[in-house]
Amino acid sequence: MTVLCWDIDGTLLTTARAGIVAWRDAIADVCAVECDIEDYPTSGLTDAEIASRLVEHVGSEASLAEPLLRRYEELLPDRLSLRRGGVLPGVREILDSVSGNGGVVSVLLTGNTRAGAAAKLSHYGLDRYFELGAFCEGPGERAEIARRALALAGERLGHEPDPASVFVVGDTPHDVACGRAIGARSIGVASGSFSASELEEAGAWVVLSELPPPPQFAALIGLQPNAST
Repeated sequence: MTVLCWDIDGTLLTTARAGIVAWRDAIADVCAVECDIEDYPTSGLTDAEIASRLVEHVGSEASLAEPLLRRYEELLPDRLSLRRGGVLPGVREILDSVSGNGGVVSVLLTGNTRAGAAAKLSHYGLDRYFELGAFCEGPGERAEIARRALALAGERLGHEPDPASVFVVGDTPHDVACGRAIGARSIGVASGSFSASELEEAGAWVVLSELPPPPQFAALIGLQPNAST
């Protein structure tokens, strides 16, 4: 059995920074501050980390981080339509391929909250591919999310996954670190804010410029094409 742990932003899809619009409007509502955060760096951070850093950035009380996060979740679905984002190359084809393969378990491993992830996946038509997911549930380390993703895969399989058959697919050094935290191999996809060299330096098992066609992806992870039920 092969376990694929998928990051969302910059790996499966791009919102074209529509999320930052939701954060900006949430700051206006919760912190009563008008600000330009278009270029504020969020790649690789959990939603809880973003909320904490933004309240500090605009000079508001730390206690407003949680209300800010909740307001962001409320605003995000409508704000996604304001930017022309989309599913990244190769993603839908690979998900179509592995979703019919009984030898594969796909799990979300994301710094998005459950509500944030649901909004993005639904907006871009990827929600049907994922029954399992580990999300940002508070201020904890991202490695905790990785361990929850692995546990979910184990529950689905009925046994602890073989680390040699677990792959974390992501676009940031944070995703690579998640793979290392659970003994998985990390596939770095240089489709987001980080370069191929940065992903290599972070220790990715392999680095791709974008996800390849399904046969090449299957060969990369040693997936048997006839392992379907």
